[in-house]
Amino acid sequence: MSGATNRKVALTPAISCVIGRFVADSCNTGQMDDLDRKLIGCLLEDGRASYATIGDRIGLSAPAVKRRMDRLLMDGVISGFTAVLDPDLVGWSTEAYVEVHCKGTISPDELRAAFSRVPEVHAAATVSGAADAILHIVAKDVRDLERALERVRIETDNIDHTETAIVLSRLIERYGPGQTEFNPPA
Repeated sequence: MSGATNRKVALTPAISCVIGRFVADSCNTGQMDDLDRKLIGCLLEDGRASYATIGDRIGLSAPAVKRRMDRLLMDGVISGFTAVLDPDLVGWSTEAYVEVHCKGTISPDELRAAFSRVPEVHAAATVSGAADAILHIVAKDVRDLERALERVRIETDNIDHTETAIVLSRLIERYGPGQTEFNPPA
C-alpha cells in the first residue's frame, strides 16, 4: 500500500486491524482457518486487545495467538494497524467521492504519484466504467474540498474532468470499531 499519506492528529482510542489485499487469496488457498478468522474478528472489534484476551475469546493461549498474528502479518493478510478516527471530531467534516476522468492513457503509477501529493486524498483506486479512477477525499469543509479538488486536477495534465459526490451520511463501515465478524467471500 505504497504512496499513502499519513496525517498526525489526535487519536480516538479505537484501533482497528487493516486487512491487506491478500485476504481473499489466503482464504481461497486454505492458508487461513477458522481460528485465523476469529482472531481477525477480535482485532476488528478491538485492535488493542491483548494476546491473552484474544486467546480467551478464541480458545488459544497468548503465545499461540502471537504466533498466528506474526504469521498473518508475515503473509500480508494483516498489513498493519491503524487508529480509526471520527472525522468530525478531528476537524474533517466534509468527505466526498470523486470520479476522475482522464484524457488518453495514464498509468496507475502516474495517478498514484499525482494523488499522493494531495493529503486530503485518503484513498484512490483505478476502476472500470466511464471513470478511470475514484478518490475518497476528506476535508475540513466545502471550501477546503474545493481546494483539494483543484490540486487533484492540476497534479497531472491528463485529467479531463472530475465528478464529485459529497457524502451526506456514512451508512456502513465494515472495518471499524464494533466489527465482530470477519467473513470473507468463499
